Amino acid sequence: MVLRRFSACVLCQRTLLGMLVCRAKSAATHPQPQADFLKGEPHRKHPGVTNLKTLRLPEELHVAAQSIIHRAQVNQLPEHIRKLTNFLWSRKRAVEDLTLRQKAVSLEKELWEKAMQKGGDIDEQAMEDRIRRKVLSELRRTTYHWAPMKYDEELGVVYMAARLAGGYAAVRRALNEIKKRDPSFAPHTLLDFGSGLGTVVWASHACWGDSLKEMVCVDSSGPMNILAERLLKGDDERAEPCIKQVYFRQFLPVSPKVQFDLVTAAFTLSELPNVKDREEAAFTLWRKTSSYLVLVENGTKEGHQILMEARDTLLKKQEKTIYDSRPASVFAPCSHELVCPKLAHEPVTPCNFQQQYQPLSLPRHNDRQIEKFSYLILRRTEAAEEGTKGVEWARLIAPVLRRTRHVHCRMCCPDGQLQHMVVTARKHSRDMYRCARSSDWGDQMPIIRGVEEDINSDSG
Repeated sequence: MVLRRFSACVLCQRTLLGMLVCRAKSAATHPQPQADFLKGEPHRKHPGVTNLKTLRLPEELHVAAQSIIHRAQVNQLPEHIRKLTNFLWSRKRAVEDLTLRQKAVSLEKELWEKAMQKGGDIDEQAMEDRIRRKVLSELRRTTYHWAPMKYDEELGVVYMAARLAGGYAAVRRALNEIKKRDPSFAPHTLLDFGSGLGTVVWASHACWGDSLKEMVCVDSSGPMNILAERLLKGDDERAEPCIKQVYFRQFLPVSPKVQFDLVTAAFTLSELPNVKDREEAAFTLWRKTSSYLVLVENGTKEGHQILMEARDTLLKKQEKTIYDSRPASVFAPCSHELVCPKLAHEPVTPCNFQQQYQPLSLPRHNDRQIEKFSYLILRRTEAAEEGTKGVEWARLIAPVLRRTRHVHCRMCCPDGQLQHMVVTARKHSRDMYRCARSSDWGDQMPIIRGVEEDINSDSG
């Protein structure tokens, strides 16, 4: 019996030794790259991690908003919040005039063909009138009726209750990408187009504090500008604003040569009525940008497509007069400047991300909520940071699935393809594996060239 146990022990040791030798040979044949992409950071805080923990409004902003809402005493506020939230989330772009005309012509042709197939004597004038009425009726029934939002004081308060915390969370998360990846960037000037309640001012101040010396907020709505100022003063007209050097305007600065370090437009492009206006706005905002342009929209198909419109405008089109010759390049979230693969495959799904936040203390509000948003950050090319040699970064576009000894990552890669990578310590190195386990939806993941990877094409 003792002899048998001894033999089994020896056999186990030999087997283990053989495995170690095989692994050593494999490592010698396929040496794993050094983890220089970490840049001295621990795995849980590697350079690609830009997610934030549950965000809370700054205390002064939270108290001021609660005071304004309480003093407004809006009847049935929870119901108004629910309706406005649903309306804004389901909002679509206005149908373009050309699209509408094409649809009308096609429908009219179809109705005429049906009328001619019936044969018999036709009173062409009467038939033409009847078909015109049918076409108009069908267009009214099937066309999305877009109308601009017009905020009075009460609707502004409802919007504050519904969107202040979520809007702040989305903007703060987008700005954190710049702060994390470009730590040397310290903006002195800010332009916020469609500033609304001033959430961009608060989020920018949380990121860069006293670095900002001038913040210009542009919004065509007078009531919203008044609300934003009340929030800055803690709902006390005689008080000094919590954040200094904030200026409110109803129109953009006229001079095309005036630039700002940071230019933003959050949930604003979707409020413009047509493609032409959105294109002009994108060019104008880019003209005002000396370093970074940040655009944020709802995390819906419409929001994502609006941002892709702006991306194509600034990357592929050119203004007649150029005041700053430095071209645009994509900073985030795209890892490339090719056609968005999310739009290239059916069914089309939005490229969106999420941020947990603590909502205002109101009835029927949960302890935590999730803001789902899409964003786009462009920059002047000379502001680009140097990449790590041998490393490319892909964007995680879905929740990371952590399993025993492997991690499933769905990514948008620098080659413009959606990929499903199964990361293991054996194939991709221990550092890559630990980074994958520490990353989540919205973060970047390093892809090291020269490593044999288990990567599968993902068309969805």
